[in-house]
Amino acid sequence: MSTVAVLGAGAGGLSAVVELTRAGHDVRLWNRNPMTLAPHAERRSVRHDGVLGTGEAAPQVMTTDLAEALQGAEAAVVCLPSVAHGALFADLAELKAALPIVLNPGHTGGALHARAVFAERGVPLPPLAEFSTLTYVARVKAGTVVTTGRAGTVRAACLPGGDEALEHGIRLFRCAAEVPDVLASSLSNVNLVLHPPGAVLGAAWVEATGGDFTFYVDGMTPGVARVLEALDEERRAVARAYGHALPGLLAEMTAIGTADPVAAERGDVVGAVRGGEANRTIMAPDSFAHRYYREDLPYGLLPFTVLARIADVPVPAATALLTLGGTATGEAPAANGLDAARLGLAGLDAEGVLAVVRR
Repeated sequence: MSTVAVLGAGAGGLSAVVELTRAGHDVRLWNRNPMTLAPHAERRSVRHDGVLGTGEAAPQVMTTDLAEALQGAEAAVVCLPSVAHGALFADLAELKAALPIVLNPGHTGGALHARAVFAERGVPLPPLAEFSTLTYVARVKAGTVVTTGRAGTVRAACLPGGDEALEHGIRLFRCAAEVPDVLASSLSNVNLVLHPPGAVLGAAWVEATGGDFTFYVDGMTPGVARVLEALDEERRAVARAYGHALPGLLAEMTAIGTADPVAAERGDVVGAVRGGEANRTIMAPDSFAHRYYREDLPYGLLPFTVLARIADVPVPAATALLTLGGTATGEAPAANGLDAARLGLAGLDAEGVLAVVRR
């Protein structure tokens, strides 16, 4: 068994605490905001319900002090939205963290972003691996983490020199399946395809109702599905340009466990997404401050278009969604998102990018 620092006390991080604690690991939980930790710190445990069982899991430590959380840990698991990655990576670099780090998830370009932040500060990058998507579907409700899904398979990869982190990730999360490099894991991020079409095309209804509809059921219409399919074809075309033949979205969601397998088998996008039990009750964004806008556009679609541009692959659906999403929300994704510079890829061609990620 291991001592593991879980960085992030949102639904994903709390679910990781539950699973790792139940597996016998000693867990040290960190979160920057003390208010997020407060309900759990008061009980000295994380209350949980859902597919990971019902009960309470007690981390060894709960703290807002990052150095304390890392003390004695054999690995760190980062379970944070990508909007929080930059600040955390900077803090880890400031501490000269050298322990293996697993991004669960890496979203799109998470490992490359970490590499760029450490390089900017002149600090050696620790062993680093990323998962393609979060290993859970979960929400926090009234101080309890409710985990409605646990992934069957997620893609896992590491940067050169990161094998130790990849080994930790696969050992801690048995659903992690190794792929050749972090381009394959980043381009397997299902949220890159699954969230932007419904969020952008449903923007008016989000504003009108405050998100009073189910995103994956009411919001998954035939028109949204057609845009989703076009975006997915672009994702796979970009992957092919870097030498990766990736499964389509429905196959990926079926492997994770978030799609109806019968509908997915017949290629019915609407039926497959609507029929996914883990996501069925999840409500739509209540505003443009929701992560489907704040995260999946600047930290999902934007880095995807960067990789597409470098590989000279046209991605009109992704570009249109970025433009419309930024215009509707009034926040240009490029302002704070993962552009080529923040990914550490500025000035590189496709061969240069491959040289960065090849192990």
